[in-house]
Amino acid sequence: MASRFEHPAGSYKKIFETCEDLSEPLPATVTGRIPTFLKGSLLRLGPGLFEVGDEPFYHLFDGQALMHKFDFKNGQVTYYRKFILTDAYVRAITEKRVVITEFGTCAYPDPCKNIFSRFFSYFKGVEVTDNCLVNVYPVGEDYYAVTETNYITKVNTDTLETLKKVDMCDYVNINGVTAHPHIEKDGTVYNIGNCMGKGATLAYNIVKTPPTQKDKSDPIEKSKVVVQFPSAERFKPSYVHSFGMSENYFVFVETPVKINLLKFLSAWSIRGSNYMDCFESNESQGTLFHIAKKDPGEYIDLKFKGAPIGMFHHINTYEDQGFIVVDLCSWKGFEFVYNYLWLANLRANWEEVKKAAMMAPQPEVRRYVIPLDVHKEEQGKNLVSLPYTTATATMHADGMIWLEPEVLFSGPRQAFEFPQINYKRYGGKNYTYAYGLGLNHFIPDRICKLNVKTKETWVWQEPDSYPSEPLFVQTPDGVDEDDGVLLTIVAAPGSQRPGYLLILNAKDLSEVARAEVDCTIPVTFHGMYKP
Repeated sequence: MASRFEHPAGSYKKIFETCEDLSEPLPATVTGRIPTFLKGSLLRLGPGLFEVGDEPFYHLFDGQALMHKFDFKNGQVTYYRKFILTDAYVRAITEKRVVITEFGTCAYPDPCKNIFSRFFSYFKGVEVTDNCLVNVYPVGEDYYAVTETNYITKVNTDTLETLKKVDMCDYVNINGVTAHPHIEKDGTVYNIGNCMGKGATLAYNIVKTPPTQKDKSDPIEKSKVVVQFPSAERFKPSYVHSFGMSENYFVFVETPVKINLLKFLSAWSIRGSNYMDCFESNESQGTLFHIAKKDPGEYIDLKFKGAPIGMFHHINTYEDQGFIVVDLCSWKGFEFVYNYLWLANLRANWEEVKKAAMMAPQPEVRRYVIPLDVHKEEQGKNLVSLPYTTATATMHADGMIWLEPEVLFSGPRQAFEFPQINYKRYGGKNYTYAYGLGLNHFIPDRICKLNVKTKETWVWQEPDSYPSEPLFVQTPDGVDEDDGVLLTIVAAPGSQRPGYLLILNAKDLSEVARAEVDCTIPVTFHGMYKP
């Protein structure tokens, strides 16, 4: 599953360049045949504006949110995109400067204001960004573009118009929510975020938002906290990017990457500082695994621990014979991987890109197995009796249970990331296949498929082509787990048509069709297929 290509020409730099939005949808040139069951839209989010005037954005997660849409109709395909009219974007465009501090770029005070008005604006507190460049998902009948703060943005997925900015703090005790909710068949949405716990300590809340309401009221207003996880450190919550959910349990992985809240609050008011400045690693904590019952929500006070990893994406989580199987994309060690995602690093020449990645944490797809039935007297013995895994869980004298993973895939500086599965049918259930974006020294250059049971792998790759997260769409009458197609947007900067939607057969990653457009398409992170 490793990359077959080097990228000495450096054409990947193009996916980190500003582009224009489109005034109307562009027709795409189709090669192959678009499957007849594709009738909706592929929606994707990512950065599209990488500087404002002469002020650059510095980090991969700073560029202003651009929403992309490929529409399928009668075998034809069109491509459309629009910047989301967030406060961050509108004010930047209006004032021709960075107005709201982003993840790795700080906004300086307005040069036109005098020292007094600047001084007073500090006391209004920090303006948190609403730059929703990470994902889009449905809540009831609505769709929201999201990042990881308390602000989510309602969008019209047909016209790509921006509808309204919503502050989750108005409804639940939360400092922010992730861009990776879990969504049940009936439309119930679960998400997780940092919050203030009891007695001025930090904690993590799972928030449940119900599906479409009979009286057509907004489900977001009915959001409530269903369970709270404790924080290992009082003032330093871990960075949380996603969580696991099986049929009856939540799994929260508390990594050693911490947000230093005191630094966060003081730094912002004193000098130009951004979110990235406030991360630090706890080099002695390791990784803590927490579980909670889902309905009714109840934290289970068991201490599961493993070696330190960074972790952004859970792949899938399911229960089997008294165990919870937790598959995830890990990065070994306690260093924060986002330190390697500065745009200057990603836009460097290939040899420099490779050199930087040599220092970074190493990626690995891992399976952890958490025993639900734990007895104190079983010290020193492996509690995992599932026949098909080498993952272990060992009880220590102090009641802590040490977890060792089974490695599902590992290749030096070759990550299997942005994982997707047949979520509709196999989310939270025992499954076989995961699909992912292959990162080659952090540069996305292939689409991968992994059989988590046999470790067999498949790869789609073409030279100087930079795909995005593959989304699985089931064949309507499909029987097998992998009966369906993968949708991915590929940037091919050297080509006559520099961007295309690629449709692969999920069985073997063979090409089904592509739909090429006459414009470049920058990097996208996550998205969804809307039937």
